Amino acid sequence: MIDRRMIWVRALAIGAIVFTLALPGMATAAPPADIKSIQTRLSFDDLVARLESAIAANKMGLVAQASASAGAASRGVKIPGNAVLMVFRNDFAVRMLAASVPAGIEAPIRYYVTENADGTATLSYRPPSVVFAPYGSAKLDELARELDAIFDKIGRDATGG
Repeated sequence: MIDRRMIWVRALAIGAIVFTLALPGMATAAPPADIKSIQTRLSFDDLVARLESAIAANKMGLVAQASASAGAASRGVKIPGNAVLMVFRNDFAVRMLAASVPAGIEAPIRYYVTENADGTATLSYRPPSVVFAPYGSAKLDELARELDAIFDKIGRDATGG
């Protein structure tokens, strides 16, 4: 007769081993193909500062900013730098909502700055045309193409590219 408890114990043990073996790969998994990533030689703090300046210089608004590394540091925990900068502008918001009220959940659009193991930083973001594509609105697609040019310029200005 089969002991069901032993089957469960073995299944759990195998699952734990598989999870443990997969864990290192999960932490370093590549971002989805629709995310633009720009590797830089800049430090994390320098890239964040340059991104903030580029946002202002391109007449967009820094709506909000969040950083798990800053939050962790406030608790005495050190993790690699990361920050999410949320960017938009009210005239674009009005046009976006006129084209698609459901698309409003996508704004503001995010840039993500991450610190690399070698002390450099990477800038990542989804182009607005990718963010708004699922809504199937010609007016929204037109707006997204305008925003693509602005977001690409902000990225180039911030990274020196």
